[in-house]
Amino acid sequence: MNTIQVRIAELNAENWYDCCLLEVSEEQIAYLEPNAVSIAQSKFETTLKPYAIYFEEKVVGFFMFNTVREELYGYWIYRIMVDKNYQGKGIGKKATELMIAEMAKLPDVKNIVVGYHPENQGAHNLYRSLGFVGHGDRFGKEMAVVKQIG
Repeated sequence: MNTIQVRIAELNAENWYDCCLLEVSEEQIAYLEPNAVSIAQSKFETTLKPYAIYFEEKVVGFFMFNTVREELYGYWIYRIMVDKNYQGKGIGKKATELMIAEMAKLPDVKNIVVGYHPENQGAHNLYRSLGFVGHGDRFGKEMAVVKQIG
């Protein structure tokens, strides 16, 4: 895939509603909150930074990360999803790479952390392919994996 086709943009008045309309596959529903919930959360937890994922100038995904360090001395990825109609095209991997590049600009970043349900094989494969490593940390029902930056 031509990587120029995938880009990210901070959530704004033009793209937030498109993000609300995106859906994951039936098997993934149990793993993620709806984007509308995440967007609302970002309005009350103002350290959260939501983004739209674009493919060929169409909003096809959503992600959000925290701009303050939390557990495991890391900045956490809170959400990432690609609409069910656009999965399997490498968009999620490219968007995650772009998100990591944004997060790497945060102050004194050493670790980027993400939690996901252990049964979510797609998330497991994605994060492993990007250098995230698990050390047995658990937060509720989710396992946490860490990518060291610099």
